[in-house]
Amino acid sequence: MEGQGKIVYISGPVVKAELPGARLYELVFVGEEGLFGEVVRIQGDVAFIQVYEDTTGIKPGEKVVRSGEPLSAWLGPGIIGMIYDGVQRPLRNIEETVRSPFIRRGIGYGEAPPIDLKRKWRFIPTLKQGQTVAPGDVLGVVRETELTEHRILYPPLPGNRPGVLKYVAPEGEYAVDDVIAVVDAKGTEIQVKMWHKWPVRRPRPFREKLPPVEPMITGVRVLDTIFSIAKGGTAAVPGPFGSGKTVIIRTLAMFSQARYIVPVLCGERGNEAADALHGLLKLRDPTTGRPLLERTTIIVNTSNMPVAAREASIYMGVTLAEYIRDMGYDVLLVADSSSRWAEAMREVALRIGEMPSEEGYPAYLPTRLAEFYERAGRVYLMGSGERLGSVTVVASVSPPGGDFTEPVTSNTLRFVGAFWPLDARLAYSRHYPAVNWLLGFSRYVETVESWWRKEAGEDWKRLRDQAVEILTKEAELQEVVRILGTEALSEAEKHLLNTAYFVREGFLKQDAFNEVDTPSLPVKQYLLLKLIMTYYEEGAKAVAQGVPAAEIRELEAARRIPRLRLEVRNEEVGEAIPRHIEALKSEVRKLAEEFLAKARGV
Repeated sequence: MEGQGKIVYISGPVVKAELPGARLYELVFVGEEGLFGEVVRIQGDVAFIQVYEDTTGIKPGEKVVRSGEPLSAWLGPGIIGMIYDGVQRPLRNIEETVRSPFIRRGIGYGEAPPIDLKRKWRFIPTLKQGQTVAPGDVLGVVRETELTEHRILYPPLPGNRPGVLKYVAPEGEYAVDDVIAVVDAKGTEIQVKMWHKWPVRRPRPFREKLPPVEPMITGVRVLDTIFSIAKGGTAAVPGPFGSGKTVIIRTLAMFSQARYIVPVLCGERGNEAADALHGLLKLRDPTTGRPLLERTTIIVNTSNMPVAAREASIYMGVTLAEYIRDMGYDVLLVADSSSRWAEAMREVALRIGEMPSEEGYPAYLPTRLAEFYERAGRVYLMGSGERLGSVTVVASVSPPGGDFTEPVTSNTLRFVGAFWPLDARLAYSRHYPAVNWLLGFSRYVETVESWWRKEAGEDWKRLRDQAVEILTKEAELQEVVRILGTEALSEAEKHLLNTAYFVREGFLKQDAFNEVDTPSLPVKQYLLLKLIMTYYEEGAKAVAQGVPAAEIRELEAARRIPRLRLEVRNEEVGEAIPRHIEALKSEVRKLAEEFLAKARGV
């Protein structure tokens, strides 16, 4: 401990203390019970501290003890499969310690360490004595779970420099606090253990950030094809209560092509967070059938927990994600919700006397949002060779009343690459996922096009753009229909409306709990879209020859289009859908020929 002071003022989660020598964002322990806190403002020898625990009952004059270091994540074997609170205290261990579902105040890392320092892990070295190493290199591996190989790094900590391995532990059982390597860096010996600490507000270093050219396949058609997200990209999911944010996050956690998942439940209602948590614990890895928790770390900070810890939970989650990225994995961070994080920031800022901005939020809200989203990316990692890793960030936003013009949503729009707005009207009409295709956007469509052309089809971009154009024109035509009725439309316009119906029902709509419909792999997405666009193009030719749009829609091959997503499995699409496309073409052309024959009186 670095020193101590005393409390002079208390206002909810904010404590003002005389604390000489305190540093900004230093971790401190407040009161006789040693409550977790963080210095957020300094005026001379007076420090303003946001306390991550309930401050009820503490009083002026009680001590405040400095730790001498910032709030940091404990990183090493033992973090996978864990459920932490916002300051990385393991919730299951706390329950076993206090024998109660309610967390007792003042439980520190001594009673509930984030990583078990005594547990033995089987370490297998991947480098040998005498080899040159640099910060970021993998020294060895630990098989932490059936689904995850934990790669032990020479951590890129300040002071760690390139050098020669003077010692590497042989294969065997070691505790994380044992020295498993010694690096000789120009005469300075650096001891390396299987774990280290990293300040949560400091991004972990990398060599180079790469352009977002490879899509993060989620298995959800509207997100993959219409509003694509790339590996290392960012997305926001704003929506009102009941619009399906939690189900989308569950689907992303289960089916996205990420090697590792970090869900952060930040400020959600306790019962909702409990339901989401129990749902996550029951999920199985779709490839192996193993529990999904074997490649997941969960951070939980509900709305009835201390408000200040919400801010810490977001930073803790992204730091864990960056650490797993540094092992060479693709990581998906899902945060639910960033609005609650911003509300916590607002409350603390007002209590320490900072000037409020729009709707009471601090003026630095856009900066904090930018800092958070900029920690996403697909990068070349530190160390030797060209190892790749990525952190993809998807954060939900909960705008009051579904108002997308409020500060958190409007500022988030500036920093994300994909916007997936959820519409309550779509949700109430049972159209799921309820992503509004008129308001959403993606900046990654152009960058991921080459991947889709290679893996799905050469005309993927053309079909995708055509579908979006049809949906946009449908919205315009619906205004005419509301005023004048369908009789005012031409047959070509009626055919466009029929096609838009098939796009919505046969492509955009998706049942997250149907094993045939979810996940939808890229080839299935492409072929379903190609089928619908074939209906549009072939039908447009027939309409030009005088065939009524209604007769085209009633063809057997056309009526089956909305059902195919539920009938054809991913492994069957390569044969079933091309066969259906040919059948559709044949039926439309036959209908056109029959109509022309009748018109000629044959």
